[in-house]
Amino acid sequence: MTPIDILIMAAGKGTRMKSRTPKVLQRLAGRPLLHHVLDQAAHLQARSAIVITGHGATEVEAATAGLASVAGQYDLKFVRQEPQLGTGHAVQQAVPCLADDGTVVVLSGDVPLTQADTLRALVAASQAGGQLALLTVRLPDPTGYGRILRDGAGQVAGIVEHKDASEAQRAIDEIYSGIMAVPARLLKPWLARLTNHNAQGEYYLTDIVAMAVADGLPVAAHRIDDALQVAGVNSPLQLAELERAHQLRQARALMEQGVRLMDPARFDLRDDARTGVRGQLRCEQDVEIDVGCIFTGAVELGEGVQVGAHCCIANARIAAGAVVHPYTHIDGEKLGASVGAGALVGPFARLRPGAVLGREVHIGNFVEVKNSQLADGAKANHLAYLGDASVGERVNYGAGSITANYDGANKHRTVIEADVHVGSNCVLVAPVTLGAGATVGGGSTITKDVPAGALAVARGKQVAIANWQRPTKQPKP
Repeated sequence: MTPIDILIMAAGKGTRMKSRTPKVLQRLAGRPLLHHVLDQAAHLQARSAIVITGHGATEVEAATAGLASVAGQYDLKFVRQEPQLGTGHAVQQAVPCLADDGTVVVLSGDVPLTQADTLRALVAASQAGGQLALLTVRLPDPTGYGRILRDGAGQVAGIVEHKDASEAQRAIDEIYSGIMAVPARLLKPWLARLTNHNAQGEYYLTDIVAMAVADGLPVAAHRIDDALQVAGVNSPLQLAELERAHQLRQARALMEQGVRLMDPARFDLRDDARTGVRGQLRCEQDVEIDVGCIFTGAVELGEGVQVGAHCCIANARIAAGAVVHPYTHIDGEKLGASVGAGALVGPFARLRPGAVLGREVHIGNFVEVKNSQLADGAKANHLAYLGDASVGERVNYGAGSITANYDGANKHRTVIEADVHVGSNCVLVAPVTLGAGATVGGGSTITKDVPAGALAVARGKQVAIANWQRPTKQPKP
């Protein structure tokens, strides 16, 4: 196969975004726009990916350089366009990085949702005839886009930019997407012939189409019907619209697999920018997801799982039959989090990294679990904290109780063995072990191990003072 070199234009300022963050680093589904585009280098098994930077170049390059080492599948390079004198001028900067034996695929860093199959078809159209191939689409409102000009036989004759087009040409609804595939050996001499004799005084890459026609070379147009694949981002409004369109597409794909979404318009699946984990939601049969839920990173939902409204779940596995009540926050980060079969979590619960719940575990409202394992049947139903703890089977952990796991310098572990009952408002000062079947009286602060089967009470003796008078306010002088 002819080697493929991806060339991504990412030099624009993005003034309409009204943001200090470069446009190509604005996030869609949790990841920068440019990173979505770079995915295509891996999908096409490209030899190299060349990113043309300009505005915010240092920031863009720093945010993107790590992708090469992660992917390990292509050579990632950066070239700078300073000043920015048009799309043709941008591509000219990359010429020293392009080998003559390759096919160059030109992409835009702010067009994130082009599908791999579309680009494969475009590359095939270019390589089959050793020719320039353009990705085109028909739009009901083509304002701002370059129009595809065709001759009497219907062959592509050129592209005219919107600002240079006549009224008749502006009526054309087939537009150039900004994406093309072209043999490098043809591209280089065409780039050398570009001029800036146009309304903008810029070097248009699109002028190479007329050059190809003048040279007697055919120009292929691979036309698609899906405008979302070529939609770009120039403003916060367009970014939001693209986000919703992308999320709706993901929601529909899940529903086609059998997932019950109460409202696909109120669903989000995002990549995890902290860990680099791609957004993946895997669901078994009869999963139900209520409105307003956000899934981040890798999430697995077992058969019959129910997720209540407005939950945030990241990097977690939830086993069959579990119920996650509304407003619950589960975030496994790098350690992951898991919920056992038939468990009940929430509402308003929080599971942090390293939280592992066994079968039929109950975690109730305003309970937080961090780096702790709860064995089958354990319960913490109200207003509690379990951090760095090992909790045995059938433990009942009282409302308002906490593990004091941090001494100001180091974390320590609490071990609560099977069938322990911890009363309300207790403080377990780690490191400490509560033996199997032990009971801790409400309001106790436990600093020493409790033997199996024992009752531990550690609180001041209650005193009642008869006829006690409360202090009264003194009159102001």
